[in-house]
Amino acid sequence: MLIAGTPAEQNPEVAAARARLDAAQLALSRTVIRAPIDGVVSKKSVQVGQQVQVGAPLMAVVPTSDAYVDANFKEVQLKKVAIGQPVTLTSDLYGGGVKFHGVVKGLSGGTGSAFSLIPAQNASGNWIKVVQRLPVRIQLDPKELQQHPLRVGLSMKASIDVAKAG
Repeated sequence: MLIAGTPAEQNPEVAAARARLDAAQLALSRTVIRAPIDGVVSKKSVQVGQQVQVGAPLMAVVPTSDAYVDANFKEVQLKKVAIGQPVTLTSDLYGGGVKFHGVVKGLSGGTGSAFSLIPAQNASGNWIKVVQRLPVRIQLDPKELQQHPLRVGLSMKASIDVAKAG
């Protein structure tokens, strides 16, 4: 019911309808999730229609055009490895017919066993030398990834050209 001579917003029914519309538009805007990167949705833990808490992990987005490989090399293989050296990789997914090319971007600050949840403790006094593996980060060529997409966790063989300076 409109009262003559008053703006529509001053009418309580119109104001209530406007408030409901604003609340519905806000709720609708919260149903869209925008990823900061292009990629593939993985580890989805939410369903359509489900309400979630702020900060709850909903999914992981794995980049498909900007990927890297963490290759675990034996410590005795790393003497001549340097940042910037070229790397040739083959994926078990595509076989030896498809070669990926990359560049060494860095070496980890420690071995996988050093950062494990429960580090090995040899308290028996029997010290046996165990060759450790150190992750080497290799940045892959984005153009090759477009032609032959990879997924997280796939097995690859990597060969670093240590003859070339990094």
